[in-house]
Amino acid sequence: MAKAIRIARTGGPEVMELVDVAVGEPGPGEARVRNHACGVNFIDVYFRTGLYPQPLPAGIGMEGAGVVEAVGPGVTHVQPGDRVAYASRPTGAYADLRVMPAAILVKLPDAIDFETAAAMMLKGMTVEYLFHRTYALQRGDTILFHAAAGGVGLIACQWARALGVKLIGTVGSDAKGALALAHGASHVINYNTENFVERVKEITGGDKVAVVYDSIGRDTFMGSLDCLRPRGLMVSFGNATGPVDNVNLADLQARGSLYVTRPTLFAYAAQRSELEAIAQGLFDVVARGEVKIDIHQRYALADAAQAHRELEARQTTGSSILLPE
Repeated sequence: MAKAIRIARTGGPEVMELVDVAVGEPGPGEARVRNHACGVNFIDVYFRTGLYPQPLPAGIGMEGAGVVEAVGPGVTHVQPGDRVAYASRPTGAYADLRVMPAAILVKLPDAIDFETAAAMMLKGMTVEYLFHRTYALQRGDTILFHAAAGGVGLIACQWARALGVKLIGTVGSDAKGALALAHGASHVINYNTENFVERVKEITGGDKVAVVYDSIGRDTFMGSLDCLRPRGLMVSFGNATGPVDNVNLADLQARGSLYVTRPTLFAYAAQRSELEAIAQGLFDVVARGEVKIDIHQRYALADAAQAHRELEARQTTGSSILLPE
């Protein structure tokens, strides 16, 4: 029997239970993967609370890394023994062994270990598509990135530095600000002690920024719009404080013909060729040493609820992973 975290209802971290599950042979287009590490991401909270609905009971978790044990008919791009990583639906990554669609697996370079892969796939591929596909950043651009000391944020800080982009990051404490600066942010704003809109205007000399990357949601959305220069792009890619609603399109007009997008990695990586390109872009910057993956929290698989409590309380920095026993 395998061990896996399952939810039978939506709610707080307490709804996650470690249970024994039977894992059979993979069917057509499937692979059986033994996870060596599992990533923890805020999107997991959205599924757990029901913000992102799914049929219940269900697994949870989107990201992991391990070894292929078996493949089903029609699977040719991975074989038993291959080291692989993934970050996609269906949920169920919080497990030591699972059968899953083989199409979402990518081969892991030998230079990248399982823990690093599990900590970076969803976050790192998110930064790749945000910086290269949602808005093609150019050297000299100035951007605003919320939650700059989080798992996605620390990768973004380093990647922006490598691209020659000036990243202004918001953080929740001075300690987190120092961490973001150490990873490549050009400026940091503590939103608990400073007005981030006014500080962005000061830092840019009133020019404001070309693009805002906002994973916070309801609490920062309108302020983020106020940080954009005319025809700037608002990229809303998360809802840490709740979903954005009651948006008036006239607000975009009044602020200078702004653009707004709500992208997801799963739309950008829907085709196999796109998935491989996004993953390769991440592997390349990590291999060159331009982006280092900081794993600041490690938990046993059985302690998934504690991982969620600390993530939601904003007590974490960098990446968090679960380690199957």
